[in-house]
Amino acid sequence: MLVCVTGGTGFVGAHTVAAVLAAGHRVRLLVREGSAVDSPLAAVGVPPGAVEVVAGDVLDEAAVARAVRGADAVLHAAAVYSFDPRDRARVRATNRRGTEVVLEAAWRAGTGRAVHVSSVAALYPAAGPVDENSPVGRAREPYSASKAAAERVARHHQKRGAPVAITYPPALLGPHDPRLGDQTRRLRDTLRGLMPVWPDGGFPLGDVRDTAALHAEVLTGSGAGRHFGPGRYLTTREQLRTLREVTGRALPAVHLPARALLPVGLLAGLAQRVWPWHLPVEHGAIHTCATATPVAASAARGRVPARPVAETVADTVAWLHEAGHISARAAGRAVTREVRIG
Repeated sequence: MLVCVTGGTGFVGAHTVAAVLAAGHRVRLLVREGSAVDSPLAAVGVPPGAVEVVAGDVLDEAAVARAVRGADAVLHAAAVYSFDPRDRARVRATNRRGTEVVLEAAWRAGTGRAVHVSSVAALYPAAGPVDENSPVGRAREPYSASKAAAERVARHHQKRGAPVAITYPPALLGPHDPRLGDQTRRLRDTLRGLMPVWPDGGFPLGDVRDTAALHAEVLTGSGAGRHFGPGRYLTTREQLRTLREVTGRALPAVHLPARALLPVGLLAGLAQRVWPWHLPVEHGAIHTCATATPVAASAARGRVPARPVAETVADTVAWLHEAGHISARAAGRAVTREVRIG
């Protein structure tokens, strides 16, 4: 089977490409720069030349049409995951319009299967645990709103009878994050001592390798299903406790109500517009902690089991040290851990 993948050099995309190849399929990538393919894929065990490459932007209808032509399945993972206010325009354009372009191209090409990589954020805020029947969220926070807009596009295609499946990854950690996304960066900043204050609340958290394995399975299915990525809901206190256990470090922190910290996040966002360096305080992250709810038990029982959170955190910390993002002292006892790809 030939699978066309968008966003295949990103965190979720690269791990998914590795999982799809391991399942015995061929992969064609749509990427802006062909020269940017080898490094992120090599990190997850994909050798140079193992994938076909089509150069083009996910917003370019002609390029997307070329990429999906002749493919048996399409996996749309291209998205901008950022709470940085400087990325707001890219978040809105890529996440919604990119989904429109890719799914429409797959529909016109008669592709047998399309998988849209959504997010649990697309379903928030919710009154309780979310499942495959939950309505699309109405969040005003820009990232969540963009994923909700993309979710509406995917559900429109499902209603018209297109063979579109939707996956809902939780917040993800794991090794080999090529662009150091918000979740990985937040873990790094915590280990650097830049996160002394944490919001209460929590959110679903999982391992990128488990979500990649789910994608490889969903691609071979049929019908317009909705699938939640492996993971579990963790409070921020539980997350920090796990990090302390993995590293053996004290990591002192104060926990405050998330909603009380929202104004602080807004002020930090205003400062971030003019401050050239990344600020570890983000309104979007605080908003997520304040509004996220667990995945319903019935929806969480998926095809791929979630590995232990401590294993995911330990592998992520070990990789951060291996890649030079944190010192051995910051990594603590996790520095001796061997990082696994799958």
